[in-house]
Formats: sequence, structure tokens, C-alpha cells
Amino acid sequence: ILVLGDSLSAAHNIPTEQGWVQLLDRKLAESHPGQWRLVNASISGETTAGGRTRLTGLLAEHRPRVVIIELGGNDALRGLPLQSTADNLRNMVQAAKASGARVLLVGMQIPPNYGQAYARKFAEVFVDISREQQIALLPFLLKGIADGADATRLFQADRIHPQAQAHPRILENVWPALEPLLR
Repeated sequence: ILVLGDSLSAAHNIPTEQGWVQLLDRKLAESHPGQWRLVNASISGETTAGGRTRLTGLLAEHRPRVVIIELGGNDALRGLPLQSTADNLRNMVQAAKASGARVLLVGMQIPPNYGQAYARKFAEVFVDISREQQIALLPFLLKGIADGADATRLFQADRIHPQAQAHPRILENVWPALEPLLR
């Protein structure tokens, strides 16, 4: 399993072993002993353009059977054109599928200060690509975390990156979307 993500998957500013990807690795060891090896190729600050550039080499090196793409949040925070984000995500999905991997696309939502129209269109990018490419989708990685009653407590001071105690919840969001791809 290859995870291609940004700081949310790279365990930004928390111990790596407390991040959702490492928690997933432990869960896989328990639920599917010896069946899966997890490679976390996530980089803090990564955009869809950066992921697109790196993916071909990662696919060749690791030959994953499953690819989790968790990118796009930094595109939105930088105000990059939605079409380029969509094109990059589509290209990554197609490359992963062409390599024989199953794909889980992990969606993100952005704060309303970017405007309702941009926020809605941004969230729709993930839904549209998953439908078009017929792949698994987790619509919002931070569901129940960023939009929950205790959101303030679950985020670091920057209000972008989750605290370590939020990462088990992130894994709870990821697992139901990922688990069918492991069969």
C-alpha cells in the first residue's frame, strides 16, 4: 500500500508513530498479518503537482497493489486553480490504475473563508474524479474532526494540522473506505 499525501499523512509536528498512517500500519499487521507492507511517501507541503511528479517513480519502485492519494489541501490553501488540481489528481489516479493498483482518493474540504462557491467546487473535484475514474472515495479525511464540536481541541495551534489524539479518528474515517480494496 502506497500512501501519497501531504502533512496530514506525514504526521506534521507530532511523533510519526502517532500519525494515522502508522496507526494504519499497525491495524494492517493485526487484521491482515504478513499480507501488506505500507509505504508512506507523504511530504508536508506537497501539492497535487508535486505528487504527480513523484508518483511514476514511486509506482516503479514499490509496485503497490493499493494507492491512497491524499493530496489537494495545499493546492486549495495556495488558491491554485481547481482545474489544475483536478488534472493532477486525475493523472495520478490513471497512472496508479495503469500500474494495476486499486485507488482510494481521499477528499478534503477547506474553510469557508475562501468563499462558499470555491469550497463547494473544491470538494466536488474529488467526488467527480472518483465517479469518472470509478475508484473508491473518502469524501472528507477530517470528518468528525474539523467539523465536530471539539474541533478546537483536536487541532494544533495553526488550526490546520490535527493533534495526535485526532489521528485515531482519521484512521476510523479511512478504514471503511480502504478495507474493501484489501480483498
